Amino acid sequence: MDDTLEMLLAQDGYAQVLIELSDDAAASSAAAAEAGASLEGHFLDGGVINDRPDAGSILTSTLGVGLAAQLPIRLETSANGRVEASPKLMVFPTLGLAIGYIDRSGLDALAGNSAVARVLRAETPSLVRPVQFQLAAATAGPSWGVAKLGAPELWAQGIQGQDVLVGHIDTGVDGNHPALIGAIQDFTEFDLNGHQVMGTSARDSDDHGTHTAGTIVGRPGSHGSFGVAPRAMLLSAMVIERGDVLARILGGIEWAVNGGAQIMSVSLGIRGQSPFFQSLINKLRARNVLPVFAVGNEGAGESRFPGNYGNVLSVGASDINGAVAAFSGSQRFVDRQVPDLVGPGVDILSAIPNGNFATMSGTSMATPHIAGLAALLLSAVPNASADDLEAAIQDSCELLNGMTRPRAARGFPNAPRALALLRNRLHA
Repeated sequence: MDDTLEMLLAQDGYAQVLIELSDDAAASSAAAAEAGASLEGHFLDGGVINDRPDAGSILTSTLGVGLAAQLPIRLETSANGRVEASPKLMVFPTLGLAIGYIDRSGLDALAGNSAVARVLRAETPSLVRPVQFQLAAATAGPSWGVAKLGAPELWAQGIQGQDVLVGHIDTGVDGNHPALIGAIQDFTEFDLNGHQVMGTSARDSDDHGTHTAGTIVGRPGSHGSFGVAPRAMLLSAMVIERGDVLARILGGIEWAVNGGAQIMSVSLGIRGQSPFFQSLINKLRARNVLPVFAVGNEGAGESRFPGNYGNVLSVGASDINGAVAAFSGSQRFVDRQVPDLVGPGVDILSAIPNGNFATMSGTSMATPHIAGLAALLLSAVPNASADDLEAAIQDSCELLNGMTRPRAARGFPNAPRALALLRNRLHA
């Protein structure tokens, strides 16, 4: 068993855990829901977290300036005045996962349960924050990143991402921004307890989500052309940060998968190495969804999971001259090198809320470029699988301007070359 989980149980008497359901229990959404219902009795009431010294962490007292007004808090107050935060067990049927709080007796009761494949201590991802932010004026023409990828050459052939849905798991998106009007297929948000909030309009709790969304699907106009796939559509989920982040992220990914997303653009993760999210990534791949993750901004010798997993498309950052950014994460493992490639990630112009624009730098800026490239390719070859898209993008890469394999791995992709490789691969 995880030593940290043992420590938490000994110290606090309980811990939040992720349950990976067995193959039989996860065979269908109905089976997963049934398994979750059968397991619920082994878990603690969600309100147990309010007994902790940091109980206010999900309440307005720690939300920061303005955030309390932006994010809904739907908590029920019990008869004794305590705030109950979440159900005993939150089940994500499509993903075959569940999370909840458990004590020693509950954990022991799960041993040998046929519905449970594995129990892991819960770990909480955080946004891969940009290392640079600067308000900027809109500029005409393609942004440097879009141009360097070669996306305009595909646009000229009528390939612009049409009929492709991209999952956008971030801080939300300003659906009223001029560059994003008509680009949001659907939007959802999750409250601080991980519950989906119905009937909300597309909005951003930060600047980050609107910026990454603009890079994927920004529509061209007088503000320029910074969207790689300007006719693709987003399924955007506002999931971070604060509150029950893990529940919100899992809920957002499941929602996007159920909505038909074929590509998932995710600029979040946890520093270091852990198998915690491996079952989630495996499930996405099994459902033919291409997960595109940022490797992190911690520099050489460091990376974030799940951006450092072998079955995600892991993205680092390069600048306009083709050099790998100093902040871009990279790491060598026994069986792989991460990232898989680098994309435009320095001084990236895109949208931010309220009709404004900004440049940002980070691997979280490079990731939506690569997700947008995957959308272009899928638009051109609709029968391509996630594996096909990944192979074409990776094989199109080359090392530029002194890039080294330890820092850039395969290098920088090229959209026209990737399309030719994909068509050749599928004889399309």
